[in-house]
Amino acid sequence: MNEVRKQEFSIVIRPMRPFDIASITLIETRIFSDPWPMVAFEEELQRDNGGFLVAESDGTVTGYIGYIISAGEAQIINVGVAPEFQRKSIAKRLISHIFEIAKKADCEYIFLDVRPSNSAAIGLYRQFGFSELYRRPGYYRFPNEDAIVMVKNLGEE
Repeated sequence: MNEVRKQEFSIVIRPMRPFDIASITLIETRIFSDPWPMVAFEEELQRDNGGFLVAESDGTVTGYIGYIISAGEAQIINVGVAPEFQRKSIAKRLISHIFEIAKKADCEYIFLDVRPSNSAAIGLYRQFGFSELYRRPGYYRFPNEDAIVMVKNLGEE
């Protein structure tokens, strides 16, 4: 019997550092039609009420997630995984870390925005218990698209 084995690799989740920004920006341009510019990630390093985490494997940034904590709520502001590392549970691990951060900050809810056309992301968020709250018409550009605002009640866990 010929057995196909998945490539094993270790992932470390840690706070974003200035030298990560070039790698994150590169991933961003590879996976999004309207990517954040480098300066946006630089500004996030100055944020008092949130930040970015990166997933790293053997010195390579494989993914990232940004968040804001405010008024007892958390918001996921950006999630990305390099194409060659997608479908390896990296986004799941990043989201799980945000759940831990939000719980430590006594957040009751976590919110996020997602394109309706991003069915893979929507499916992932539903696995975590997020549900659709409402839509923001014309929120995204390139191409123009609504945003689905999703919410997870942490008090239900």
